[in-house]
Amino acid sequence: MPQPPHPDARVITPMLLRKWPLPAAEDDKESRGRMVVVGGGSETPGAILLAAEAALRAGGGKLQVVTGSRIAPHLALALPEALVRGIPDRSDGSLDAESAQLVLELASEADVVLIGPGLVGKESVRSLTTSIVTELRVPMVLDALSLAAVTDNHECVHHLAGNVVLTPNLSELAITLGWSRSQVEDDPAAAALELAKRSQTTVTAGGVRSAIASPEGEVWYDEGGGAGLGVSGSGDVKAGVVAGLLARRATPSQAAVWGTYLHGRAGDRLAADVGKLGYLAREVPAQIPRVLAELEA
Repeated sequence: MPQPPHPDARVITPMLLRKWPLPAAEDDKESRGRMVVVGGGSETPGAILLAAEAALRAGGGKLQVVTGSRIAPHLALALPEALVRGIPDRSDGSLDAESAQLVLELASEADVVLIGPGLVGKESVRSLTTSIVTELRVPMVLDALSLAAVTDNHECVHHLAGNVVLTPNLSELAITLGWSRSQVEDDPAAAALELAKRSQTTVTAGGVRSAIASPEGEVWYDEGGGAGLGVSGSGDVKAGVVAGLLARRATPSQAAVWGTYLHGRAGDRLAADVGKLGYLAREVPAQIPRVLAELEA
């Protein structure tokens, strides 16, 4: 059975967030940050679409999407707010790992880079992500298969001095740590804290209860959203929200805590309108501005 929250964990409440306000949102899109989202595959273009929209819904200013050249035109039509760049991909839909230098050039002036939503091909993703995180010096969010780089070497992002947020689900958290799934499910806060300390990143790990841990040993938890958020694409939305908040100059821990709460409360709103189960991940991003407005009123 799941254990109670970590003894030092703080419950994420509206009061906590209002005492920890996000940086003021300016009118100019440049002031709200440039975001680059790297992801998608020929069979999973929806994942990067969900993450990209969520980043904008969280208030990020400018968006650039980097994806496989075969799906780039379709994403450009589906996401008219973004500049979509196609890079070489393979027949299995994975991005060519040798394109890392091209990604670096596209992302070098970004304020935040999100890698992972919809990427396929574990080995190519591992190679691509490792090459990018080794060279890039901007805040990052690593999601889904891009966590393979951290699984191989927990120290691979130490040089970024804590400016990284990892967004694993519980299965990915177990794999990245080398723990059993049952260990992680029994105490997700302890698992998130262990990975945060090993990797020197902020970790937000989702389940029925979401646990967030910072490399300094701080722990938060949230129970918003419920079972309805356990649906395909939900994690992509959460990663996008975190990236959007980082673009707005939130700190990594602040982006993870606020992003987790926004994601959960967006799910709560849909549960009330649609039902506890059956709402879709694509419906979640549109709720994010409403939750933000309630908190910032």
